[in-house]
Amino acid sequence: MAAKPVTSPVPVAWYPSLAVLMLSIGLMVTASFFIYEATSSRRNRSLSKEIASGAIASVFLGFGSLFLLLATGVYV
Repeated sequence: MAAKPVTSPVPVAWYPSLAVLMLSIGLMVTASFFIYEATSSRRNRSLSKEIASGAIASVFLGFGSLFLLLATGVYV
């Protein structure tokens, strides 16, 4: 039985667009997190909201960085 070549589930032509989209979303969520931290008092802060926005920003920035590396030819 011959081995099948490994292919990406996402077309290579989409890498730059996905990188820009995901990094933009991640930076917007990060900015909203910083604004939330700067404008809310210590009594009004919600740990669950902070963790959720941090996790969402982390996922989008992580995948955005991955697609940016793939778009520039650094295959990780």
